[in-house]
Amino acid sequence: MAESSDTPAAPRPLGAGTLGVRGATLRTPWREHSPAIFATSSFVFDSAEQAAAVFAEREAGYVYSRFTNPTVEAFEKRLAVMEGAEAGIGTASGMSAILVLCMALLSEGDHVVASRTLFGSTISLFENILSRFGLCFSYVDPCDLDAWREAVTPSTRMLFVESPTNPLCEVVDIAGLAEIARAADARLVVDNCFLTPVFQQPIALGAHLVMHSATKYLDGQGRCVGGAIVGDQETVGGTLFRFMRTCGPSMSPFNAWSFLKGLETLQVRMEAHETRARQVAEALVAEDAVRHVYYPGLPDHPQHALASRQQGGFGGIVSFDLVDQAAAWRFIDRLQLASITANLGDTRTTVTHPASTTHLRIGPEARARAGIGDGLVRIAVGLEDAADLVDDIRGALR
Repeated sequence: MAESSDTPAAPRPLGAGTLGVRGATLRTPWREHSPAIFATSSFVFDSAEQAAAVFAEREAGYVYSRFTNPTVEAFEKRLAVMEGAEAGIGTASGMSAILVLCMALLSEGDHVVASRTLFGSTISLFENILSRFGLCFSYVDPCDLDAWREAVTPSTRMLFVESPTNPLCEVVDIAGLAEIARAADARLVVDNCFLTPVFQQPIALGAHLVMHSATKYLDGQGRCVGGAIVGDQETVGGTLFRFMRTCGPSMSPFNAWSFLKGLETLQVRMEAHETRARQVAEALVAEDAVRHVYYPGLPDHPQHALASRQQGGFGGIVSFDLVDQAAAWRFIDRLQLASITANLGDTRTTVTHPASTTHLRIGPEARARAGIGDGLVRIAVGLEDAADLVDDIRGALR
């Protein structure tokens, strides 16, 4: 007979679905069940003395919705607990989240090593705007850890990566990158947009900060634009919060409410997106017109084994190569069950031609280095019936 122990068993960590519904719940004295929208620009105080104390941060309280709002805070706190982070901030968009990270944490002369297959607007932000302020950027193969090590210099302060990448779905060894970042005394920032905390938690793998375009899967229905950053209290709740307070790339209360409601269904949606994406990817592999399929859930994907270890799922994005741009455009125009739009993470399937849309502005040479050819098509698989999507895709290809 086993001996009993006086030490109670540690509670099992709550799952992503539970945290999405009930994590970090904030309620007013009126005890509302569904989160409230605080559509107000400012907040009142009982006295001048209290106003001074709140402004000076000697007393907790809300001041102005540019940087403190209960609805936005509810979203920030819930996303943070889902990501296993200490703190979070909401921003006006995913691009503004990247801007906040760089402007708040970097100074003139600092160096950033980034994946060469980033979202096109991210590269444009780095090269066309932030470089004018004295920041330096290098781009490497996201899957080659040696290339990351070789790119690090004494002035490197940040490693920035998407995993999986947009649009080729390359998977990065986040734990390996975290070791490189620690050795360089730099921060590792991971864009977790494609997988969300349901399928991947970069902080548990050693990342310092995680950012999102909340516009995508966190919302899930293509309604609102927003961004988010989560990480440690000192960096996010201190440095980044102070930047937000002064510069104001803020998330609106209504958008925060939409994202907060989106988190409630995030797990079931991500699981459904993945189920359909696997079937779409497998159907594409069987088509003669398709030259290559990029989906980490396929056994022949170069990082399939890494994705299986690092991720809890493979996501809902499938990209593939056709022979040229004309074939890609013909295919896109023939689809009946896909919206031609650059957004992703929607309940509705969306399709885009990256070379002429999301990655147009980085130029043909950068696209070629990143492996983004003129025949590449990206599908963000929605929640339509998988059989209907596969039939539609086959019809458009043939």
